Amino acid sequence: MSSRILPPEQTSSDQIRTTTSEINKYSKESRKEVFFRILAVITIILFPISLLICFRVVKQYKRAVIMRFGRIRKDSPAGPGIIWVIPCTDDIQMMDLRTQSFNLPPQEILTKDSVTVTVDAVVYFHIRKPLHCILNIQNNQYATELITVATLRNILGQHSLYNLLTRRESISYKCRTEIDKTTSKWGVVIERVEIKDVFLPFELQKAMAAEAEGTRIAKAKVIESEGEIKAAENLKEASQMMMENPHIMLLRYLQTLSSLASNNSATIFFPFPMDLPVARA
Repeated sequence: MSSRILPPEQTSSDQIRTTTSEINKYSKESRKEVFFRILAVITIILFPISLLICFRVVKQYKRAVIMRFGRIRKDSPAGPGIIWVIPCTDDIQMMDLRTQSFNLPPQEILTKDSVTVTVDAVVYFHIRKPLHCILNIQNNQYATELITVATLRNILGQHSLYNLLTRRESISYKCRTEIDKTTSKWGVVIERVEIKDVFLPFELQKAMAAEAEGTRIAKAKVIESEGEIKAAENLKEASQMMMENPHIMLLRYLQTLSSLASNNSATIFFPFPMDLPVARA
């Protein structure tokens, strides 16, 4: 069997091809190795960040309402503590369960006796059911403020000015009860409704001040007349006692002389009635 001898040019070209294929194979392997190394480094760097994104801390006074693909998750509301979420699919809304408050803007109200007054009030409330607050109402605080204004104007318009000034606590309690009937459907509980101030028109303030002054003067005159009547009755009783018992008259006479003698610079004449009893020797 005869062996075939290749020409030198073909032998060198085959060697070059072999060397090139080996170099390409080595470069592909090195690229894969570099890629996996870079991927490992990126994974090591992003792993703590992914933990921070996937885990959330819910404080003691808050609850987390979680929606996954638009639906409420079974464990909602979650918290307090650490909760696990998927950033791409979960939507989280934090609800504060602490007591909140807001001041109502001054309201001009027409009372039952046709008097226009300005009322200033404050409302205290808290969220009891976070799920109801998310699903049933869009903005719980704004809605609570609107229903409070409407209820306050309706209830205060049923009372006279005198009741509004003297029965403020009972009116506030009635307002709280009526508002709570509506807000309970939203998961909001009304704790207190306080009427802080009731501002009256200036003319009405002057009229009420004049009326109060007249009432005070009338009461003072009544008290003075009652005192005079009582003093006259006491004087009448004293005179009757003196007429019935002459010794009381003598004692009163001696007391008068003693009071006159207290002034040293005075000259005293001692009138002596003939009908006074005289001690005999």
